[in-house]
Parts: sequence; C-alpha cells; structure tokens
Amino acid sequence: MQGLDRKLLVTMRTRGHSPALERIARALGRTGNNGAVWFALGLALALVDSANREAWLICAALGPVAIGLNYAVKLVVRRPRPALEGLPPLGGAPSSLSFPSAHATSSFAVATAMARVEPLGALAFVLAIALALGRPYLGMHYPSDVLAGALLGIALGLIVPLSL
Repeated sequence: MQGLDRKLLVTMRTRGHSPALERIARALGRTGNNGAVWFALGLALALVDSANREAWLICAALGPVAIGLNYAVKLVVRRPRPALEGLPPLGGAPSSLSFPSAHATSSFAVATAMARVEPLGALAFVLAIALALGRPYLGMHYPSDVLAGALLGIALGLIVPLSL
C-alpha cells in the first residue's frame, strides 16, 4: 500500500501542473484552512434559508470542529508529511503531521451534513473533492491521507445532529 501511495503522490506532483492550476490549488487550500470556506458558506446559507437556519449554523461550525478532531488523530498517528526529493511541497502547513488530511476531513464532513440538510447541498461535494485533491497535487499529503480524511469527514457528517 505504501508503495502505491507514493507512486500516486509522485504522479500527482509531476502530471498536469501549470502555473495557473498551481495558483488555483494554492488558493483553494487557503480557503480550506481551519474550515474557513465551510464556516463562511454555512453562515451564508443560514442567512438566506431561514427554514433551515439552525442546521446551516451547525454545518458552519462543523468545519472548524472537524479540524480539531482531525488534529487529535494526527497526534496519535504522527505520520510525517511527504518528502519527495526534487519535488518540494507547493504550500505550507501549520503542522508537520500528515495523516489524515484536515482539509479532506472538514470538507467531507460539511458536504455530507449539507447534503442531509438540503438535496442541493450535495453540490458542496464538488468543492470538497477539489479541496481534497489539491492536497497531494501540492505535495502536502499522501493520497491515503486524503482518503482517510474524506472517510472520517463523511462519518462525522453523518453522525452530527443537525438540530439542538
């Protein structure tokens, strides 16, 4: 598994790169930091959909909460971020720990919860996938970090109560 993970990472770091795509991936990564994009999106939806306001506010809070839970897992697993000779990461991170990807965890947690609130909320998975794929593309995570983060996020998004 480790060999496949590394091969996929090398492929994602060496194929399909252009300055424009790298700028987009970096920008997406910045919006995903600390679950910020999900917090903002949840707040915006709470403002426009009063019938589901409480659920959208819970979705807004879920992104940052998922980041915190993810960090607890990182502290237990302690997997270092990838280091590929000649292919430095194209971004920075607040921690040297890699598993699981916090961007993937928060993104899939909130996208899953949003899809539970409103069927059109499933469109959040488009952004979640883009954010998650950007992490190995930038060399910040192994693909398995992203997969584990996505699975953890989906589980969180399914179990979080959407009303108090």
